[in-house]
This record gives sequence, structure tokens and C-alpha cells, in this order.
Amino acid sequence: MLGAGAIGAYVGAALARGGADVTLIARGAHLAAMRENGVTVRSPRGDFTARPPATDDLGAVASADVVFVALKAYSLPEIAPRLGEALAPGAAVIWAQNGIPFWYFQGLPAGSPGSGEAGRLESVDPGGVIARSIDPQHNVGCVVYCSTEIAGPGVIRHIEGTRFSIGEPDGSASQRCAEISRAFAAGGLKAPVDPRLRDQIWLKLIGNVAFNPVTALTRATLGELGGSPEVVELLRAVFAEVAAVAAALGVSFPVSLDRRLEAGLAVGDHRTSMLQDLEAGKRLELDCMTGAVIELAGRLGIDVPHIRTVHACAALLDRINRGRRRAR
Repeated sequence: MLGAGAIGAYVGAALARGGADVTLIARGAHLAAMRENGVTVRSPRGDFTARPPATDDLGAVASADVVFVALKAYSLPEIAPRLGEALAPGAAVIWAQNGIPFWYFQGLPAGSPGSGEAGRLESVDPGGVIARSIDPQHNVGCVVYCSTEIAGPGVIRHIEGTRFSIGEPDGSASQRCAEISRAFAAGGLKAPVDPRLRDQIWLKLIGNVAFNPVTALTRATLGELGGSPEVVELLRAVFAEVAAVAAALGVSFPVSLDRRLEAGLAVGDHRTSMLQDLEAGKRLELDCMTGAVIELAGRLGIDVPHIRTVHACAALLDRINRGRRRAR
């Protein structure tokens, strides 16, 4: 489990409880607490504690059949060369990042809409370092439908959701995805194998692009956003622009946009991951979400003025917030 933070530690603890042989890779006080006391999960589904081994040594992946990467998307270019060298030849790597993944165009026909320069997005994989470092045969996609927070070092608060949809980049059925799905089920999680995982990516992304930066800009919970008709209209406009880009790529949504918007706002008193990062002084995860949609829209000739405005404001907020943090 590479990046055993809020999501990674929760998944790792659940898999360990289900009988999987799990090693958590983390750092800092969180790592120290997990080494000493294990991972404590507080959840509406029932509290539990698991004690898988924990380390800060990336070399631990060398013996792994499956590596679940729960790092932020912007961390991947730096770590990808070392990760690629450490991976066992037949290992499956589950990429569990928000936004458009670096492997998005892998397995699609050459010249697919939006594929651009060698099927790569500069906003997601600057200079192509990730794609050069990771053998495509390792890649397994994942869309996370789960909300968690680190309540304290070694303590994870599970808010809602247990689904981690997975799939091969080319949409094919595979033995490894079937085995991964069974391991998740044994740990009390859901990992349905989806041959059209890109549809799920965009269903999740449409909420991330709208909700995440707007909550960071306003410091509002999802429920508080729903209390402002003007903000709801802004969110609806962002949804429409994301949907236009997705449609140009051949993506179909399994639910209506209105239902997706209502479901997001109905989560209520929840701080999005981007708002949590802002409050912690961490870098905001913008490039793989708003940035990637803007880049794709430019390639496809689609105007996305609301997304560009939200992205510009959130990027400025990110620079100011991190600058102030460094100055302390």
C-alpha cells in the first residue's frame, strides 16, 4: 500500500482484516503511530483495528504481487522512476488517484479523440516521465468512491463509501482483476471490475472538478454549497462543461447530471479532500482535475469558461496558501 494516508491506510487495514498480506508505506507521525499501534478505523459500519507491517521503504514493493498507489497525482512524476525500477516484473499496480489518470489513453485506438501528443496530458504527466518509467503491463485503473479522513496519527475516520471500481486500461477481462476484486470483498470492500472504467472516471471527475475547488475557495462543506442557489447554478454550469468534454471523448454517464449533482450535495457535512488539503497547508490537487479537463477541452475545441475561472482562482489560492505556509 504505497501512500497509506486516509484512503491507503483504510484500504490496507480492510484488506489485512480480510486475510491479505499487506504492507503499508507511509511516513512521519502517521507511520510511527501505525508501527506502534496499527491502524484504527472509526466507521459507521463498525470500528476495528488492524496491524499490518508499516515502513517508509519504497523497496518493499519489490516483493509485492499488487501495489495499490494512493499517493496524490502530483506526487507521481517524482516517485515514478524509483517505483518503476522497484516493481516485480508481473506486479499489478492499481492507480487510485483523482482526476484523469496518466494511463487514460492506454489501450484506446490510435488517434482517439483528445489523445493529442502521443496520448499524453502535460497537466497529468509533465514531460511523460510517468509513462516512461512504468511498464504499461503493470497498469490497473481504479475509481475511488470512498470518503475518509485522518482523525489523528494512525486513526482513520471512514465517512461513507466502500467502492473501488477497477479495470484494465483496454477494458478486457483479466484474472488479476478478478483476484483483486475477491481480496477487496474479503475485506468488506467492493471492487467491481468495470470494462468501461473511463465512464466511471468521468462520473467521479465531474464532481471533483465542480465540488473540490469550490469548497476550497469558499471553505464550505458540500451541504453548505447546496444552501446557496447561486453556487448551485455555478456547479451546474461546471457540470455541463465537463459533460461536453466527456461526450466528445465518447463517454456516457450511467446516471443523469442532475442526479449526480444532487447526490454530491446530499453528502452534507463533509469537507472535500481539496478543502482538507487547503486547511493542512498542502498542495491542491488541481492539475489532474480542472487542469486536465481544460487541456482536453483545448484539444477538442470546446470552451469551458466556468472551469477556467474556477481553476484560475483555485490555483492562485494554492500559491498564496503554500507561500504563507513556507514563510512561517
